[in-house]
Amino acid sequence: MELPKDPAMLLSIVNMKLRDFYPTLTTLCEEMEIKETELTERLASIGYEYDADGNQFV
Repeated sequence: MELPKDPAMLLSIVNMKLRDFYPTLTTLCEEMEIKETELTERLASIGYEYDADGNQFV
């Protein structure tokens, strides 16, 4: 699955996948074969960072 280019859509999809399918961001990235740093940087560009305790970007 190719992730959306739009950061807001990316945020929505990633948080949904973390909530429903993946116990950690690392697991999501490994399964989807995407670089964790790239994903976190893209979401940081709109002011979001990963919260490991909540397993979501906030």
